[in-house]
Amino acid sequence: QLQLVESGGGLVQPGGSLRLSCAASGFASRSYGIGWFRQAPGKGREGVSAISSRGTSTYVADSVKGRFTISRDNAKNMVYLQMNSLKPEDTAVYYCAAVSSSYTGNSYLRPDIYNYWGQGTQVTVSS
Repeated sequence: QLQLVESGGGLVQPGGSLRLSCAASGFASRSYGIGWFRQAPGKGREGVSAISSRGTSTYVADSVKGRFTISRDNAKNMVYLQMNSLKPEDTAVYYCAAVSSSYTGNSYLRPDIYNYWGQGTQVTVSS
């Protein structure tokens, strides 16, 4: 059974850092593109960052560019999102998702292309 499990969320002060992890099981994640998305209360799901199946290409939303970095370790079936210089507006539930098809460019930041989703982890940025 294909499963994605996020971890690493929590409460952090503005300017702080967190590293989110996405653990894949039940499938070879190296064959899938992985994206990170977030959803704040009352808002739609927003693409944050994504990485191609081999890790050769990454995509980052303008809202987090220069602050968030995505990476993957296919040997461990893990994908990470390093979040630095966090702001209160980064507060949301963060999800990782997997897509089996290949896309180009920022299409990877579209939630509608993804086949599988994790349950999410809460990130709260507050003093």
